[in-house]
Amino acid sequence: MLTALVAGVLFGFGLALSTMIRPDVVLGFLRFQDMGLMLVMGGGVVVSLIAYQLAPRFLTRPLLGGVFAIRAAALDRPTVVGAAIFGIGWGLCGVCPGPAIAGLGAGSYELGWAIAGIALGALLQGITTKR
Repeated sequence: MLTALVAGVLFGFGLALSTMIRPDVVLGFLRFQDMGLMLVMGGGVVVSLIAYQLAPRFLTRPLLGGVFAIRAAALDRPTVVGAAIFGIGWGLCGVCPGPAIAGLGAGSYELGWAIAGIALGALLQGITTKR
């Protein structure tokens, strides 16, 4: 739990420092007017590359326990439709779930509307998905 808390605080701080918690900055990036967030994405790609490709080669097991496993991912219709809806919502308001929560922590309470919309969408998806 402590590791998850520290990782979440570090992630939120990074989002705030990179100005990704400001919808106007994100919308400028999505309109190709401000490419500063490209560095943020590049940093995320580098960290992911290290964590998912190199770490299993040098460690026999994850640092916090468990085992390394390959998880199957399906590119099916619900995944594509969900990604499209997520992308349209992100493009319309410039808010993604992680930065919205970090923005709330930074005092941008108007992002609460975006979080409410995200929660409503998740609830509707949960209700309509066949089990």
